[in-house]
Amino acid sequence: MAAERVRWFNYTDVADEIPLGATHVIVASITVIPADAFDGHPSIIEVICDVTVEEVEKYSFFNCPSLRRVIMPGVEVVERRAFINCIALTDVECGKLEIIKEHAFARCTSLGSIDLPSAKIVERSAFNYCEAQTDATFSSELERIEMGAFVNCRSLERIIIPLKDGVIAADNIFRGCDNNLMHVNLVQGPVHETIAALLMEEWGNDMYEEIDSINQILPTAPGGIYCYEIGLHDDGGKTRAIRTWIRSVLRKIIHYK
Repeated sequence: MAAERVRWFNYTDVADEIPLGATHVIVASITVIPADAFDGHPSIIEVICDVTVEEVEKYSFFNCPSLRRVIMPGVEVVERRAFINCIALTDVECGKLEIIKEHAFARCTSLGSIDLPSAKIVERSAFNYCEAQTDATFSSELERIEMGAFVNCRSLERIIIPLKDGVIAADNIFRGCDNNLMHVNLVQGPVHETIAALLMEEWGNDMYEEIDSINQILPTAPGGIYCYEIGLHDDGGKTRAIRTWIRSVLRKIIHYK
């Protein structure tokens, strides 16, 4: 089998014309990748952004069927539909990404997991129909996940989120994640430090049981369903269970303090 032919292209100006045969792109000397810049490009496999690139505008990589890897260490905002329908995308490195706009990574059907250490806002449908996605990892920076963000991510097994009331901002975030979503882990930090600091064995055991209770509830909680033909609409028991659990843990912390 012949090796893939690698053709590098340096994208340094918004007026640059991208060759159809380009497979690997280096983005430098600009701070924003403009809207529609690589829309529908058939051959691009990898995009490497310089740390100076801070924003990816809407539809920048819409429907790029060969795109597998994106490295964007300085990007803070990915606008709506920037990577929608990138069906081969498996690897996204985005350590400074704070705002993920609506449908930004929707229908990236090969994306298996994503680590979002700086994410603050995940807008509606940001990852919907990412059918291979198994894990989503957030940090204490996370403020809000909006409606439908992970709808029909049928392989989603685990999410890691901070203990914050309001972080789960809608009832249908995990609609269609029925079979596999069984685990919610808390970001390591203040909650665990509080439990350890009080050194009360009974209190600590009770709290750890409360924290783990979500992983007993989720396996049987429905992810939700919508069927127009028969008028059936349920936004999702899993999402509601996670929100209720967060509030319960927070109440217990206040009680024991």
